Amino acid sequence: MATVEPPARVEPVAAPQPAAVDPSAGSAGAGDRRRWRWTPRRRDLAVYGLFLLAALWVTSQIWIDPAGRVASLYSSDPAQVQFFLAHSVRVVLHGEFPFYTEQFNYPDGVNLMANTAVLALGIPMVPVTLLFGPAVSFVVLVTCGLAGTAAAWYRVLSRHVVRNPLAAAVAGWFCGFSPAMLSHANWHPNIISQFLLPFIVWRVLVITRSRRPVRDGALLALLVTVQAFINEEILLFTALACGVFLIAMLVQRPGLWSAVWRPLGIAVAVCTVLAGSLLAYPLYVQFAGPMAYHGLSDAVRDYGNDIAAFFAPGSPTLGGNERANVNLAPNYSEENAFLGWSLALIAVGIVLWLRREPVVRALAATGAFFAVLSLGERVSWWDRELFTGPWEYLVRLPLLDAVVPTRFGMITTVVVGVLLALAVERVWSLRTAEARTMRTLGVAALVMALLPIAPMPLKVTSRPPVPKFITADRWRGYVAPDQTLVPIPVPSMGNTHGMRWAAATNLDFKIPGGYFLAPRNGNTGDPGRFGGRPSGIGELLEEVASTGRTPKLDDRQRRRSLDELRHWRAAILVLPVGQHNAEPLRRTVEDLVGPARRELDVWVWDVRTLTDPSA
Repeated sequence: MATVEPPARVEPVAAPQPAAVDPSAGSAGAGDRRRWRWTPRRRDLAVYGLFLLAALWVTSQIWIDPAGRVASLYSSDPAQVQFFLAHSVRVVLHGEFPFYTEQFNYPDGVNLMANTAVLALGIPMVPVTLLFGPAVSFVVLVTCGLAGTAAAWYRVLSRHVVRNPLAAAVAGWFCGFSPAMLSHANWHPNIISQFLLPFIVWRVLVITRSRRPVRDGALLALLVTVQAFINEEILLFTALACGVFLIAMLVQRPGLWSAVWRPLGIAVAVCTVLAGSLLAYPLYVQFAGPMAYHGLSDAVRDYGNDIAAFFAPGSPTLGGNERANVNLAPNYSEENAFLGWSLALIAVGIVLWLRREPVVRALAATGAFFAVLSLGERVSWWDRELFTGPWEYLVRLPLLDAVVPTRFGMITTVVVGVLLALAVERVWSLRTAEARTMRTLGVAALVMALLPIAPMPLKVTSRPPVPKFITADRWRGYVAPDQTLVPIPVPSMGNTHGMRWAAATNLDFKIPGGYFLAPRNGNTGDPGRFGGRPSGIGELLEEVASTGRTPKLDDRQRRRSLDELRHWRAAILVLPVGQHNAEPLRRTVEDLVGPARRELDVWVWDVRTLTDPSA
């Protein structure tokens, strides 16, 4: 496997000996120079500090009030992640089963391996979650995900790909704070926590020329295993990208195959056996355990990028326009392209400039391949459908049937970052008379490319606090361990406040419903959907919450609602006094189960006598 050949190091020229001076003065001067010398370690720390400051800048508006603020438009994913963080607390403190839970969507439960339970992030965050709550842990994960990913790419690129630290820093910055990463930073810490990916890619390249393939395969297996408990989809993308890149290299230089097949084969076999052994049971639960699903809904499978998305700045950037981007991506949290015109053109220019290098051609092929896949089943230009994309013929393959195609654009983003590193390295290694001019032009090009997509603080909106009835533990007088507390509205994809209530207690009570992926109608093995089996009372109260209209109910609806509450083993129904459309919701629930009682900041319906199995 050919690697990027860095320019030859320039040997330092010996400095002339200074004239004799007072020894004490010389010692002091040498001490000062040693104290303030710009060492590689200090340079690295400065780069890492810059990345951390940038991540704090991006999340600054949420840090003001982590529990009361959330990224605008969609609040469901943060509530879900906070629920998963609370689940990690129960895994550590109570020894609960990590891969499945009945603490929400009771009694069916949720297959956590088939969701993004972020166990590899949540378990290390248990002390923070216990001390400060899951809302703070969520913001810490977002901040560290951005900064950590940038730092990891800088580390790997500066040590193994380029020798110029500026080149690695530019690429690390872009890979950590690209428009795609900023878009997912709103809601998806599992997706932006990519700090293991550079090391996985590096280890894959190492095994192609390894003299110790067994050891290197084992190291790769450990990285793969941990990444599987952060986000499996990103791990799959990494494997696919490495495969396409290696194939592109071997097509150009087939003679390499004779040198790489043996160490590559041994290391991959060791990695497969070891990682497969470590992940065998979790994957069994994911694909064959309770509430497992196969594939996603058609709507998600068709989430693709518009071609124009690659030429527009992302919404959470300096030059971004949220309204202009509305039809170029599936939603605000899935802006997985959005390089901007200047960077897109510069990336093409880099490929043309360095086209003689096999690595650059392989990178270009990899980036282009996944950019095309990211367009989805229907290729469009400015929201006008053009033709059927190749994803139409791949979407039903095993594993790919659970992929969100627009996210393939994140692979292209990383490829662009590596191309930036190679280009900066080449420009700064020039030793011609025009070197200074070329560097000036290079800096200007970087500013033109990166300034329009510079990160901006995430936009936030307020969200209601967890009711005092919950935080003061008043609910404990009603709800037994085998019963549920039913938030009103019933938790669903669009109403996740009840999940935050449970997370605030570290899931000490069960709730029905919630926001998660599960098989349709609750039948294990069916295609996946958001949420559990359809709920009559849940849909009824959701409509009241959104419209404010109190429906007329008949005895049949009351009986069905009561049957559903019995199925949930409901102990109490809880409606916050400050809930939107609280009054029509209160009247509707009273029509179903009788009068409520005010406790602190909520209305409470004690339905234990109605839902008792012996009643």
